[in-house]
Amino acid sequence: MNIANIIASRRATEIISCDVSTSVAEAIAILAERRIGAMPVMRNGSVAGIISERDVIYHLASDGKDCLDGPVGAIMTSPVITVEPSTTVDEALALMTRRRFRHFPVVENGSLRAFISIGDLVKTRIDEVEHEAEALRQYIQTG
Repeated sequence: MNIANIIASRRATEIISCDVSTSVAEAIAILAERRIGAMPVMRNGSVAGIISERDVIYHLASDGKDCLDGPVGAIMTSPVITVEPSTTVDEALALMTRRRFRHFPVVENGSLRAFISIGDLVKTRIDEVEHEAEALRQYIQTG
């Protein structure tokens, strides 16, 4: 299965994002209000980076509360690692594990198509394994 299957019913207009000029405090408010751990950061219609809870914590620890007034562009994770809809779930999980992150943008022809989390990928893999197990049970019972 690939990422396209996971995002088939999603609309790019539903992606919660912010601009590089958004203040860190504003970005934190969006993350908290939407109960999400990260979001893409946009610059002129393109993905410039990702702001995550980890980015905020690391910069609060190193820079203090003054970082809250600055722009997200100053603390975001960049350059951003993206995947395409054709990327398989296993490839995406391996990339997340190897690079130690939990979210990434799905980009198609240079445009942000979706934003997925490791939870989306794990749920998909669990569903696949459960489906395969059920198919095997059915095969054994009828064989």
